Amino acid sequence: MIKKIFQLAIFLGVLTLSLNAQTLTPEQYIALYKDIAIKEMRRMGVPAAITLAQGLLETESGNSELLRKSNNHFGIKCKSNWTAAGVSHDDDAAGECFRTYKNAEESYRDHSNFLRGGERYAFLFDLDPTDYKAWARGLKTAGYATNPKYPNILIRHIEQFNLQQYSLAGAADVPKFERSKYKDDPVVFDKNETMQKDPEPAEKTLSGSLANLDSKDDGSTAAANSGDNTSFINGSKCIYAKKGTSLLAIASRFNVNLHKLLDINELEEDGILEQDQLIFLQKKSRNGEKDFVIVQKKETLYDVAQKNGIQLQSLLDYNQLNEDGDVFPGTRLYLKAVARPIQAKMIINEPANNKGKTVLHQVQPREGLYAVAKKYNVTVQQLKQWNNLASEDLKIGQQLIVGK
Repeated sequence: MIKKIFQLAIFLGVLTLSLNAQTLTPEQYIALYKDIAIKEMRRMGVPAAITLAQGLLETESGNSELLRKSNNHFGIKCKSNWTAAGVSHDDDAAGECFRTYKNAEESYRDHSNFLRGGERYAFLFDLDPTDYKAWARGLKTAGYATNPKYPNILIRHIEQFNLQQYSLAGAADVPKFERSKYKDDPVVFDKNETMQKDPEPAEKTLSGSLANLDSKDDGSTAAANSGDNTSFINGSKCIYAKKGTSLLAIASRFNVNLHKLLDINELEEDGILEQDQLIFLQKKSRNGEKDFVIVQKKETLYDVAQKNGIQLQSLLDYNQLNEDGDVFPGTRLYLKAVARPIQAKMIINEPANNKGKTVLHQVQPREGLYAVAKKYNVTVQQLKQWNNLASEDLKIGQQLIVGK
């Protein structure tokens, strides 16, 4: 009897080791937790793509030692305000305390609460929930991780595994950010800040007006407010800052959180401006005032976005470009989603004497079923029916029937 019990114990031990040895692929991890990520986005507003990318990174696609012993998907440490259970794990230091959870959903929920309730993360919820690049950079700026490559890793995961489709699935139901519940992080002044070396006061370095811009060159509309050298482009307040101006000086003068100023202007690092340029003090619009503009000599995509008060990612999306792409003088760039003619591949599915046609669409990076349906003015249910889809998951390059 004792021998049989001993053999059973050995068998169970081997079985446990075998199960623990199984590893998940990134695709399997995503399939397991995407619905929870979308649910949390609709509850708290954290983009599902960001949540899943963080989960992939922090858990090594669901295979980390910390995850196995704590169900902690986001590497959140206990801290002084954590009153529930914790587990000891070596990280930046030996034997650090990490939060433990009953299951994955509890971990995902605490992750959303952690970001939404943390004062230093409050500015993130001013961002467009579908702007995953701004969110990735914002997390690093707020101090979520010490790895300088953290934003790039998140962005790479999102683009490689098309995680943006899950943010798009939940974007319409994101709760409205209530600014009154949160406070901006205080601006910390560096005694060695370059602006102190400038003999002129900060106010003079910010002199200049958008009225000096040639409206024929950029097609933007500006209404000057000479009282504080501010202007409005496409409904957003901005200034025209000179080369050599400190971004910290601008943030301080106009009482804007420095991290927020960087996010609004899609800048990765604080520092000194290397050229004269527009700096926005309020979030830019996703659509321009005009349908399109013509690129001028020496203009970059970033220049066009700033001059027209439009978010860079929106400009890229409308024109099917990437941030590193070249743009040439004379190119027409669309500033609105509805302005660009829909380019669809037409094939004849019926006999030659039949006029019936099927419209096909090839899934692009960061594109989900909801976005495709909206683009072609059809319903998600129609797309699922025409393409025999059991779920809303799409793969980059996948051909979809989008019209009959």
